[in-house]
Amino acid sequence: MLSQIGGPDWWVYLLTFLVGVGAGVLSALLGVGGAVVTTPAIRVLGATPILAVGSTVPAILPAAISGTWRYAKAGLVDWRAALGLGISGAVFAVGGALTSSLIDGRILMLLTAFLMFWSGISVVRGGRSSADPSPDPSAASDPSPDPEDSLAPALVPKHSLPVIGSLGAASGFVAGLLGLGGGIIMVPVLTGPLKIPMKSAVASSLVAVAIFSIPALITHIILGHVDWGFALPLMLGVIPGAQIGARITIGSSDRLIRLLFGALIIVLALVYGISEALAFF
Repeated sequence: MLSQIGGPDWWVYLLTFLVGVGAGVLSALLGVGGAVVTTPAIRVLGATPILAVGSTVPAILPAAISGTWRYAKAGLVDWRAALGLGISGAVFAVGGALTSSLIDGRILMLLTAFLMFWSGISVVRGGRSSADPSPDPSAASDPSPDPEDSLAPALVPKHSLPVIGSLGAASGFVAGLLGLGGGIIMVPVLTGPLKIPMKSAVASSLVAVAIFSIPALITHIILGHVDWGFALPLMLGVIPGAQIGARITIGSSDRLIRLLFGALIIVLALVYGISEALAFF
């Protein structure tokens, strides 16, 4: 806890707030909830492993709401997928949060690093496999494309509710277990097997993150996993950060967002995983 660090705490609050801003940017930019940054950061600032899991959860909701508002205005949210993911994930988020009390916090940290690495690799590989090497002749013949087309999500096939529900359940469980937003599972699957465009996947993931962060938050609070000295500065920082992240995503290409997602999460996973593994020795 902050009180255990010793000395004036103003710099810890300030650093935590700045971490929140960065997490808000990544949350809306990549649809991952932001805990991929906040969890390792508050570990460095003095949180125990289990408090690092629980104290990041309160910041997930305001970041997701802030980013979702911006994406909804741009018409990028696939509401059918988002609500299906969110509702199914909300139930399993409670189970994940309860399970977190039964597992060593250091194991949870290593699981987080492994999942982050898988997520980054999956999105980058998915972008390569789905890239079309040949230009679209119809696009070349249109000298004045509608600028609004770059904001609207591409039409995608409607997926069965069991598929969406299963993905939401897995993502919700992980969100509750590891204190993550769940987007690190949803985005690779949405953009890979389900073939949803990257921007729409990020936006829809963020809606689902907002929904199932609520039961996960309540459960972690009841279990005493939240240190509000860390949680409140994070909550204040993620709101403006999410607005910045959403603006960057809307103005960027799907390919660029994929590369940003993959590169950032892979680097974080390696640094995070190595530091946690060394703590065992």
